[in-house]
Amino acid sequence: MKLFVATKNQHKLREIKEILDGIEVCSVYDVVDNSIDVEETGVTFVENASLKAKALSKLVDGYVIADDSGISVDALDGAPGVYSARFAGEGATDSMNNEKLMEIMKPVPAEECTASYVCVIALAEKGLVERTFSGLCEGFVAKEYKGENGFGYDPMFALPDGRHMAELKEEEKNRISHRHMALQGLAEYLKAKTEE
Repeated sequence: MKLFVATKNQHKLREIKEILDGIEVCSVYDVVDNSIDVEETGVTFVENASLKAKALSKLVDGYVIADDSGISVDALDGAPGVYSARFAGEGATDSMNNEKLMEIMKPVPAEECTASYVCVIALAEKGLVERTFSGLCEGFVAKEYKGENGFGYDPMFALPDGRHMAELKEEEKNRISHRHMALQGLAEYLKAKTEE
């Protein structure tokens, strides 16, 4: 089975390939025009993942998965949420987004810095979403950066045991991440379909 992933992010693609071991995974942008961008106009992770999966699955023959993921901070009523990648503005880098969140969270007491990484994956074919899968990884926003691994908010996202996501080796992160949980649901679904 071949699965097209609606991403240009090589970190994300590698992570998905490692988690979906045994399924042929490639970027949809290997076969469609790299300039095609689907605007994320949804207000939920499900809406944004579905928008991307539907639009890009019309352009290829086979399944397309698209994910929308981000960090949801309880003290900020779930923000940055769907705006995680552009929290510091359009074209913001990971470090710019991290700096903005760190600044906002400075006055918040540590015990109120609970947060979760959220991931929703939409599976689509021929312009129709067949299923969505979600995953959650709970932790908190730390008051300092730690670790050299990962991407996004990983340097400031701390797990309940105190380790920051960016301190984990890739294999360990892939076992506990929000994306892993969503992909596990997807993998089980695809396995059941091939056995039908």
